[in-house]
Amino acid sequence: MPAEWVSFGENNGAAMLRDSTTALAVVTSQPGQEFKPLPAGLAKSVAFSREMMFENTPKHIFYQDKASRNAEDPNAFSASIPSKDGTCSVHVVALPSVPADIAKKIALSLAPADKT
Repeated sequence: MPAEWVSFGENNGAAMLRDSTTALAVVTSQPGQEFKPLPAGLAKSVAFSREMMFENTPKHIFYQDKASRNAEDPNAFSASIPSKDGTCSVHVVALPSVPADIAKKIALSLAPADKT
């Protein structure tokens, strides 16, 4: 996480930039949820909409699930990976004033909590 991002409250699974309305990243773990790539139909609909599918493989799902329409409308990125006991996911929501490459970098930094 870039140094200017800080923990969101006492929740160590979330971080924000400046405040939660500028940019927010939330990491979750879904124990017991088998990791699988998105079904072809859903992946195709994401890829052909304004949003973008970057990766949809047995090891990583990464896509932009919301594209900003104006300066007050955030972009959103989601990523998921397999973990030892299920699936780990991150959702990053950021205003367009936050460079997209920073939001993507945060989404791509996702690693399973059970890795040491």
